[in-house]
Amino acid sequence: MIQYPFLDKGMTIGVTAPSSGVPSELHELLHSAFKSMEKKGFNIISGETPWTQDKAKSASAKKRADEFNNMMLNEDIDLIIPPWGGELLIETLEYIDFKNMQNKWVLGYSDISLLLLAITLNTGIATAHGTNLVDVRGEYSDDTTGMWQSVLSTEKGESILQYSSEKYQKEWQFDKPTPHIYNLTEPTYWKSTSDDKVKVQGRLLGGCIDTIRHLIGTPYGNVQYFKKNYIPGDSIVWFLENCELSTTDLRRSLIQMKLAGWFENCKAIMFGRSSANTPVSNYTVEDVYKELSDELQIPIIYDIDCGHVPPQITFMNGAFAEVEADNGKGSVLQIFN
Repeated sequence: MIQYPFLDKGMTIGVTAPSSGVPSELHELLHSAFKSMEKKGFNIISGETPWTQDKAKSASAKKRADEFNNMMLNEDIDLIIPPWGGELLIETLEYIDFKNMQNKWVLGYSDISLLLLAITLNTGIATAHGTNLVDVRGEYSDDTTGMWQSVLSTEKGESILQYSSEKYQKEWQFDKPTPHIYNLTEPTYWKSTSDDKVKVQGRLLGGCIDTIRHLIGTPYGNVQYFKKNYIPGDSIVWFLENCELSTTDLRRSLIQMKLAGWFENCKAIMFGRSSANTPVSNYTVEDVYKELSDELQIPIIYDIDCGHVPPQITFMNGAFAEVEADNGKGSVLQIFN
């Protein structure tokens, strides 16, 4: 059985940086994010790691893990939201206390998705792949990003429906700040390898493929254990996004996942929009999707609202989902059972 945390009004957010912290010249981002959350009625407890950054990490692996573990055990903290992602969260895994993990939400993406997936696979506790803290510092959120609070406030046994965005952000325009942080200028269009409407269901698992692929072959990435112990008999729908990989590196990573058994009893794979996916020779990301679809005999849905090209839907690792994609539009119904 999957355990689902619950977010209520007035709860306390623990802010810790198990990957990258925020350098001193950008501390205003944290201050404004805290103010935004407090306006929403939340309390904030910040650790030390969000405020420091050196050598591609916020602090030593042990300090980062200890701070996360302490927040997980702290009864005054109800959910944990890191400021953002980074590069070297994997260093902390051997120090994370999975055995005493409490039933509270952890929300984030990018490098944080490595920790999210590891928590769900090893404990059966659902984790939230969605916005990071600094991206909700605006006066308000766009409709897609803003759903994070409603999704985390869904009770066990209930369901919540999210739709594809109207527009997405092609690139950051720091000289044109908006009240909702993102500059949403490009029409969103979900695509698939199928000519027909796609409708699939299964348990959601996923994250940033750049980082979660490194769980393969470790004690923290045992998908078979998770399936046997927490979702026996259920199929999987993977959601993935590519931050920096070329098409050949993406292909190698997907083959590794396939050979490791991660795609067994998989009903579909969804890929977020990406500014990476750099073609190698004339090998494009569409080629990658088509080959994977043919090999696994499943539909591939791509350019969805997930990852580093915002906005993004809040996906719950472990939740049962019904996903539809048709004529450029998409929906994700998540059922907390």
